[in-house]
Amino acid sequence: MENNISHKKQYSKKEFKLDLTWKQKVFGIFLTSLAYGTSIYFLNDSLSITSAIIQGLLFGILFVLLFPWVMNKMFGNKINNIIPDLLDNENSEDEIFANLFRGFEGVGGKIFLTNQRLIFKSHSLNIQKGQTNIDYNDIVSVTKRKTFKLRDNGIKITTKKGDEYCFVVNNRNVELKNILDKLNV
Repeated sequence: MENNISHKKQYSKKEFKLDLTWKQKVFGIFLTSLAYGTSIYFLNDSLSITSAIIQGLLFGILFVLLFPWVMNKMFGNKINNIIPDLLDNENSEDEIFANLFRGFEGVGGKIFLTNQRLIFKSHSLNIQKGQTNIDYNDIVSVTKRKTFKLRDNGIKITTKKGDEYCFVVNNRNVELKNILDKLNV
């Protein structure tokens, strides 16, 4: 089965880009400025409230506006260039940016929905790297889950062997439907 793997298939349907709306940027600037300004004010006895507000605001603006740009420049290519090892007769039909919990680590990467199986391939910035293959025929259930019992952004896939794969995705309802549609084909 290893001999059937093709490494030469190149494609890129979705690209990683950390892009915030203006509402998110303003809210982020406010929260970051408040947190930073408050902490430096209380940690530095000689700092005036005006100075703490100005420093907090400058830090918030720089952090919220500069951080996404730096992240895109530093890590965008590493995430966009994730290519799964596909079988000779296998084609990738959809990509989902996701994290897969492997123990305590939330391993970042992509889910690839192919014509034969679900593949999770990690990006190179993780401690635990590699590819996880789940044949559609082995999947017993695909359910919603909460991440850390707080966020409604998780999907759990259970196999016939009892293996559970817990993913974190954006737009959970859309991605859950995409996965379920592949199982019903």
